[in-house]
Amino acid sequence: MALDRLFNVARKEFSDHITSRRFIIILGLVLVISAIGMHSGIENYNTMLESYSLQLQHMQDLEGPYAGWMPEKPSIMLVFSSMMGYMTMLGGILAIAIGFDLVSKEKETRSLKSLLSHPVYRDEIINGKALGGVGALGFAMALALAIALAMLLIFSVVPTLDEFAAVLVFGAVTLGFLLAYFAVALMMSTVAKESGNALIYTLVIFFAVSSLLPMFGAMAANAFAGDPPEPPQMPRMPQEIVRTASSGGYFTSVSQSVVYGGTEDPEWKAYEEEMKTYIEKRRLISDISSLLSPQSNYQTIAIAVTQPQIFSMMQSPYDTAPEETTGLAGALGKVWMNIAALIVFPSAFFAATYVKFMRMDIR
Repeated sequence: MALDRLFNVARKEFSDHITSRRFIIILGLVLVISAIGMHSGIENYNTMLESYSLQLQHMQDLEGPYAGWMPEKPSIMLVFSSMMGYMTMLGGILAIAIGFDLVSKEKETRSLKSLLSHPVYRDEIINGKALGGVGALGFAMALALAIALAMLLIFSVVPTLDEFAAVLVFGAVTLGFLLAYFAVALMMSTVAKESGNALIYTLVIFFAVSSLLPMFGAMAANAFAGDPPEPPQMPRMPQEIVRTASSGGYFTSVSQSVVYGGTEDPEWKAYEEEMKTYIEKRRLISDISSLLSPQSNYQTIAIAVTQPQIFSMMQSPYDTAPEETTGLAGALGKVWMNIAALIVFPSAFFAATYVKFMRMDIR
């Protein structure tokens, strides 16, 4: 495989993608809706920032168990969390639109045979097509992040270095999610004889792994874990509330402990232990099914990056004193399995596409 021929194929595919009407329409729709979501997110961020400033002003007047408590400072990553929902649907459609006819179109027009008559090998063609599609998706993601950062600067919101690093990680994770369905579409385009069939096959897989798989996983988790434990009949009346705050990079975590006369209430403590065991049983099955879904992996990683405190609460909802946050690296460390799954999923489909194309009978 010669790199010059590989890059020539990739350059042609990239040029065809970014100049096609289909790509421009879907990309424009993604950018417009993302910009609207960003605008709404920035307004919410400014409102939360004003509330944070007011809380700081009145902090010195707090007495009792709340004395010395630091309010949580909002992060601009909350703004990017609104992009996650749009990318999950529209981004997946953009990735599918790029890849579903890359090979099938060549077979329908019988141009693949004439292409192979030139001094170019099969591996250079399929790798070049894949590389060109990856470049087009990378261009779309870079453009979306550039517009998002420009809107932040227009509204006088300047991210810190930690927040800027988190934005880049969010963009990389989103690109990984887009590549997952691009790989599926490219595989179906190689398997199917017609582009219409390739599109149908890809949409079926898209629907199955995005909707059916998590639903079946939740049903299996409920059946495996059984009924949840019943809470104690005695109401929880705390005598003392201890609040602690810790800073970890671009966010601040706040934890609350309920104490009864210097010791935790034994009945409620036993109930929380039972609930932890119940949740762990449910998570064992649901996590396995979620690892097979690019949507679930993407959403888990994106929440860990954009809203790490909420992610920590989701992971340990019954912990009265959650672990101290350790910044972006710590948040990513908690979702390493989801990151690995998001890498393995498209890699497996790309490998299957390569093998199928190399063995394909072209007549």
